[in-house]
Amino acid sequence: MAGKRTCEEDRIALAKHVRDKAKEEHPAGSEEAERLRRLRKRLKRVQRKIRSKAARIAMAAGKKSKAA
Repeated sequence: MAGKRTCEEDRIALAKHVRDKAKEEHPAGSEEAERLRRLRKRLKRVQRKIRSKAARIAMAAGKKSKAA
């Protein structure tokens, strides 16, 4: 049984998939263009999730003194 993929692994796989799909020409309104749009939106959603988690961790860490 495989382990659950991390957000970072998911982001890397999505970015690669978007790059591969973006190389091809798709007429506006076609099914392939819609799939590419959905992939890009999903990639942005995953990126927002990663950034928000990093921001929460940084906020929870608080300010650190220079002496410590």
